[in-house]
Amino acid sequence: MSRAVGDIGEAKAVSYLQDQGFSVVDRNVSSRFGEIDIIVIKDEVLHFVEVKSSYNYDIAVQNITPKKMQKFIRTVDVYMKKHRLDMTYCIDALIVTPDEITLIENITL
Repeated sequence: MSRAVGDIGEAKAVSYLQDQGFSVVDRNVSSRFGEIDIIVIKDEVLHFVEVKSSYNYDIAVQNITPKKMQKFIRTVDVYMKKHRLDMTYCIDALIVTPDEITLIENITL
């Protein structure tokens, strides 16, 4: 998938999250381990969101691999330490397809 399609998916994701009552804290946060697409907060819980855009839901979900999750978790750890945050957080996936947007909260390996 092209970067342009990913950017469109991420813009849709931000709009969706805001419509669901989340407030955007940060976007496109990088560390030497990886990148966090979107960081939002709702009800005093910080959500680190991995956005996957595809024409097919199953393909998007399959792109969240164990290796990708390890890098993502390490980047979350770096972010929490760098910003000296001590609060509840979770890691979510947001799947963007042409037909729907699906938020999968608190994903694990």
